[in-house]
Amino acid sequence: MHNELRYSGWSVDCISPIGSDWIGTTWISLVGRMIQDKANTWRADLPADHLIRMDRVRLSLCGLGLGDALGELLNTCPHTAQERLKAQELPSGPWIHTDDTEMAISIAGILKTHGRIDQDGLAKRFARRFEREPDRGYGKMTRIQLREAATGGDWKQLSSSAFCGQGSLGNGGAMRVAPLGDYFSGDIERCIDEARLSALVTHTHSEGVAGTIAVAIAAAVASQFQNQAFVDWSESVFDAVLRHTPESSVRRKLVLASEMGRETPLAVAAKLLGNGSQVTAADTVPFCMWVAAHRGNSFIDAIGSAISVDGDCDTNAAIVGGIVALLTGWEGIPKAWIEAWESVNL
Repeated sequence: MHNELRYSGWSVDCISPIGSDWIGTTWISLVGRMIQDKANTWRADLPADHLIRMDRVRLSLCGLGLGDALGELLNTCPHTAQERLKAQELPSGPWIHTDDTEMAISIAGILKTHGRIDQDGLAKRFARRFEREPDRGYGKMTRIQLREAATGGDWKQLSSSAFCGQGSLGNGGAMRVAPLGDYFSGDIERCIDEARLSALVTHTHSEGVAGTIAVAIAAAVASQFQNQAFVDWSESVFDAVLRHTPESSVRRKLVLASEMGRETPLAVAAKLLGNGSQVTAADTVPFCMWVAAHRGNSFIDAIGSAISVDGDCDTNAAIVGGIVALLTGWEGIPKAWIEAWESVNL
């Protein structure tokens, strides 16, 4: 309870025994005064189709989490990933995900309660999950930000001051955003705005924001394409992503990705577009977009392709998985994989 109060912004003087009837005699009246003195509530203007949207969010989150977990599992032998996934030569579960999925869970959670990105609430969720399980593979700068935020630091100041004040241009905003793109798939302009808000909590550099917007748009288009003919998918996703991604190194490499056909060898695509080894949005998002665009009709093939080029294997596969799951639907994801993934409550 102490942590619940602290993360809600209420100060806690002490925790001590207060008797067996404390709810009726103390708690209800105290909570009433707390809410009156410092409102910690919001009006949840949830859309009429909120529950339907959240079902799709769970699908994208599952694809993202599985890609993340498999990328982490196979990152010591990435060049065998495609063959192992197709042959189902995988260890038994639970398959443990990394910070990519932890932060995506926070985004899905804030959408569930608010129906939008409330930045203060999202920052608290990020910090809370980090404090509970700090060894999920968070990057150095993210660890610094979330550790400070967990002890009362201002997320706005922490995010804007990262990397000597230039902000982070990393792939962290992009890796977690696919479920958001799905939630706002019916309104692209709103999708862009909400994606930007989600990125700025930790990534204020324009490159980090651009990568986040690009992935969100791809997920939105994928949500609209579900159960449709795959033949027009590649052209449609690149058209939408290039139209809405801000001018940046990310966008310039997305232009190059859009000009590369499916027949391009994976190694060549990774060399030209990046494989995430630099952990930047520009070095990660274009290759992931190319994989999703040309291998999105098979969840297994897409995840294997994303992992096989080495680099940031878990993040590559998380981005691809969050998009491609929306194309294939639940039926396109092996049931055994879902059962092997560690339990996630949303």
